[in-house]
Amino acid sequence: MDNKSIGGRQSAVGSDPTSALNPDRLPTNKSTGQPIPPGPQPGYYPEFNTLSQQAFWDAATRTVVLDRVQNPPPIRFFSADEARLMIALCDRLLPQEDRDAAHKIPIVSTIDDRLFTGRIDGYRFDDMPPDGEAFRLGLQGIEAVAQHMHGRSFVDLEPLEQDQVVQTLHDENPPAGEEFWKRVPLDRFWVLLMGDVVDAYYAHPFAWDEVGFGGPAYPRGYMRLTNGKPEPWEVHEQRYDWDAPKASLSDAYRPIGGTHPGRQQPTGQEGTH
Repeated sequence: MDNKSIGGRQSAVGSDPTSALNPDRLPTNKSTGQPIPPGPQPGYYPEFNTLSQQAFWDAATRTVVLDRVQNPPPIRFFSADEARLMIALCDRLLPQEDRDAAHKIPIVSTIDDRLFTGRIDGYRFDDMPPDGEAFRLGLQGIEAVAQHMHGRSFVDLEPLEQDQVVQTLHDENPPAGEEFWKRVPLDRFWVLLMGDVVDAYYAHPFAWDEVGFGGPAYPRGYMRLTNGKPEPWEVHEQRYDWDAPKASLSDAYRPIGGTHPGRQQPTGQEGTH
């Protein structure tokens, strides 16, 4: 796991406004050891704003990008209980405690919209059910693991307990929910889940700010294509040293599939069709 795989970010839909006030859930400044308070722009490019460049985009691109900020889609695929579980799960897979409420990225609603509208990658592994069914089976499997390990629903667990549940999925060694994992292979589900979470997060302009991405290249284009130099409208990276929150397992790397000998990391199939 890396520092953004399990523990340190969150979804805008159903966010708990008090969670950011708990210092154990905040990343800490590596130099001072103090919690880093939530802000509008965490990361290596403070005050960088991709949307400030929207006048240089064509009208169609500008409409699409602004819609992501101004009109997050409603929940239409997941049931109310499934949505609560997805929100809690995404809070641990890619938490957003270092973002203030106005700048949290709507991960769950973006995934929900893909599933509701039936958008797919154009292929499906022959041992996987359709994406919507896979998500529903996976959520049931996660709930079974939470009940087995801690005797409570995943949404009612403390952050560290939730991380422990998620760790069993990452390691492909869940202690419960076998009836669900037989129907949706866990290695495939993990790739599907994390792929959707990462796609939803980094498709949003607030995440572009975080990584210093200057926005769509068309029609202006990019000039400085070598040596990592920023464009005139971009900013230079600034040092941002931080440690994982105390209430997380995100500061320990483990390969997907855990440490089992001979177990290979699952892969996606992008670019093969």
